Amino acid sequence: MEKIILSVEHLNKLFKSGDQSVTILHDISFAIEEGSACAIVGPSGSGKTTLIAICAGLERPSNGAVLLNGTAMHSASEEELSRVRNQLVGFVFQSFQLLPSLTALENVMVPAEIRGENHARSRAEDLLRQVGLDARTHHYPIQLSGGEQQRVAIARAFMNRPRILFADEPTGNLDSETAREIVRLIFQLNAQAGTTLVLVTHDRELTEQANRVISLKGGRVLSDMRKETGVAHVADV
Repeated sequence: MEKIILSVEHLNKLFKSGDQSVTILHDISFAIEEGSACAIVGPSGSGKTTLIAICAGLERPSNGAVLLNGTAMHSASEEELSRVRNQLVGFVFQSFQLLPSLTALENVMVPAEIRGENHARSRAEDLLRQVGLDARTHHYPIQLSGGEQQRVAIARAFMNRPRILFADEPTGNLDSETAREIVRLIFQLNAQAGTTLVLVTHDRELTEQANRVISLKGGRVLSDMRKETGVAHVADV
């Protein structure tokens, strides 16, 4: 039996807007097996980014449960959330989120230095070689193209050998050719590391390479398809 690394149970998220409550996520439930690649898709405003932020412990749900590798993320302390993110989770964002005052190499090293790991530099250099940036290690983000900055962000995401990688529109700010290369790199590094991927995307190529696609609409699960079986569960909406 495959191990479940992420379990979401009856998740709801509400935001206050004046005197009214706006429901962003409504009764979301699913489980993701370790080593799988799941794409979360849906129109803008469907709750995709909020969902993975809650799964990663960056936001709290209004109610419901999120279990990440057995840790109850919905009720964990901030200290516990920080520990889990540092030990288990990698992130890739649409906006790269590199530190402008650090070189490419230094940006990649940040997660390992937070953990106090030895040999961080050699691993960071190896990851930058794998993403084709061994000649750009000492360049600052402003000196790199968008595609190069995202390569640095991907290398940084894999620095701590995460068990699960959350990627929020990782190709959203890139041209189509660069986006294809970023897709290739994400899945190449994932294959080497055996990381679980959870991808929020509008990118058809990313969606096609995932072995599961969860579609959201209006904060609800519209469908949940596993590609190996071709069977989709369509929710009542």
